[in-house]
Amino acid sequence: MPLSVRDRDSCAFQHAPDATLLLGDRVILRANHRVETVFGWSAAELEGQSIRLLYPGQADYDLIGARAEKALQEHEVYRDQRFMRRKDGQVVWMEGSGATIDRSDPHRLAVWTYRPVRMEEGQFGKLTAAERRVAHYMVNGFTSKEIALTIGCSPRTVEVHRANMIRKLQVRNSFELVRKLLA
Repeated sequence: MPLSVRDRDSCAFQHAPDATLLLGDRVILRANHRVETVFGWSAAELEGQSIRLLYPGQADYDLIGARAEKALQEHEVYRDQRFMRRKDGQVVWMEGSGATIDRSDPHRLAVWTYRPVRMEEGQFGKLTAAERRVAHYMVNGFTSKEIALTIGCSPRTVEVHRANMIRKLQVRNSFELVRKLLA
């Protein structure tokens, strides 16, 4: 027996290969089955909650939200990589992709997908764990002061990690470093 259009749409959403969320004003309206594998929470536990629950800190939530809002006003899809928090408290590196229904008010209604990214992939394999952690925040546009505040170290420590990464990855400056890390 063939599925109705509504049943096909629901099936596609529920069984998408990535964790998928429908957000209204940054509140989770719907979550698919994959969120439990990726984040540890069931869809029922997440629905009705602020997306803030999935961020490791308020600074991440505020900065990434503002960046995504601006980008979605200009582009159909926004993609980035960022830290996110699982139910067990583990902070993991994720690739996030979002699309809005209304570019004039991107947070009003949006669809987001998330998938874990292994920290050892790509250029990160050459870096120490501390450098990788700083790198993850750098690619999200955090300043040294913001990174230091978020990870609990001094801005000078962040600058030392940044200098080491520039040397190891053989680039000339922070701009080239971020570009190489994202490549």
